[in-house]
Amino acid sequence: MAWLPNSRLAARLAFALALLAAPAKAADVWVVELDGAIGPASADYFVRALERAAEADAELLVLRLDTPGGLDKSMRDMIKAILASNVPVATYVAPNGSRAASAGTYIMYASHIAAMAPATNIGSSTPVNIGGGSPLPLPLGDDEPADDESEDGEAEGEEESGEAAKPAPGNAMERKVLNDSVAYIKGLAELRGRNAEWAEATVREAANLTASEALAMNVIDLVAEDLDALLAEVDGRTVDVDGTEITLATADANLEYVVPDWRYELLGVITDPNVAYILLMIGIYGLILEFYSPGIGVGAVVGVICLLLGAFALQMLPINYAGLALIAVGIGLLAAEAFSPSFGIFGVGGVVAFVIGSIILMDTDLPGYQLSWEVIAAAAVLSAGIIVFALGAALRSRRAPGATGKENMVGGRGVVVDGFEAVSRGQAEGHVRAFGEVWQALAARGASAEAVAALEQGSRVRITGVNGLHLLVEPEEDS
Repeated sequence: MAWLPNSRLAARLAFALALLAAPAKAADVWVVELDGAIGPASADYFVRALERAAEADAELLVLRLDTPGGLDKSMRDMIKAILASNVPVATYVAPNGSRAASAGTYIMYASHIAAMAPATNIGSSTPVNIGGGSPLPLPLGDDEPADDESEDGEAEGEEESGEAAKPAPGNAMERKVLNDSVAYIKGLAELRGRNAEWAEATVREAANLTASEALAMNVIDLVAEDLDALLAEVDGRTVDVDGTEITLATADANLEYVVPDWRYELLGVITDPNVAYILLMIGIYGLILEFYSPGIGVGAVVGVICLLLGAFALQMLPINYAGLALIAVGIGLLAAEAFSPSFGIFGVGGVVAFVIGSIILMDTDLPGYQLSWEVIAAAAVLSAGIIVFALGAALRSRRAPGATGKENMVGGRGVVVDGFEAVSRGQAEGHVRAFGEVWQALAARGASAEAVAALEQGSRVRITGVNGLHLLVEPEEDS
């Protein structure tokens, strides 16, 4: 029986050799496509895709990019996710004719691998001025003095010509924004070992490069015709992922295309500034309508939902809080006009504050994140319509006759409940049903005996006056 252990050993060796001879499982490469401006929706979509790729232990995530730029906050959220990820990220500007402009350039510099397809370009990364106004300052040339020194190194104002030295263009805030952007992209360039001088030039001078020029200047790592060529090029390449050297194995990789879900679609819709603005207006006016005329609650339900969606979208967008405050003040004045008409004082002030706040609401000059003038005009007309309605209702209420009191009772009609009988001082007294109640009634003074006799049960009478708790009545002529 000595052969049994040997046979088991042989079986185990054969199994181990089979495992070694078995082909290794192909790596998974996730592909995320972003086409358009970088905003809250695209940043959330990319960050969640990168987290899912890490959970699935993906070999590489490829960001196929074509963007004209986008919001600074969204761009930085994406870059933070890339820098903290344990999955390498390859940003690939494709297909042909695409670009990685402005925010896209920063993302390229932050990525572990930067690649471009032929006939694509990168650059033009000068930050758009915050809050409108004048453009960002142009970079100082070699022949221009710095802020505190002239060309020959002397103090400002001591040039040979005797004229004051020309100060650097732009205000302090503009220079802060520009210098912050320069430092940010240069830090990314140093981290990935890419061209830091050109990185500064693309921010200060809006420099731009083609794919071949970017490769020659060490701005990107490679140029690839398509995604298959990209994966073939990076196969075996070693990248630094959060301090760990990882060798990529992307040959014959399984491609996993990330499909946008409902969250991305919803964020993409509501973070459009015009949609967020409309949702905010519907929410506010829905609540005002519900408070003004309480009903079955439709206005309150729709108003709350739209108001919350609009507020959620606005907190993800670069908004000017002074503009938001002006809109709130304008809405408050319009509501005051509707509830307590001031004959236009509150209303006109509310419309003015509302329009100005709407114009300055978005705190960026990016074209894709500006409120449409048509939307602002429509909201202003709606607000003006509220004023007209409130003023019209106030004027009608002043001109309308009283709805209660003795004056409103005179001229009313009633029915005799029981016949009138003579009482002291030559008057006849009876009971009349009028205004839904039974009243004590007196025949009108000076009424003839025939008129009093006509006040029999069931006959119709007209009210001519009120004396204390008694109605003064007389028979209707046609009763």
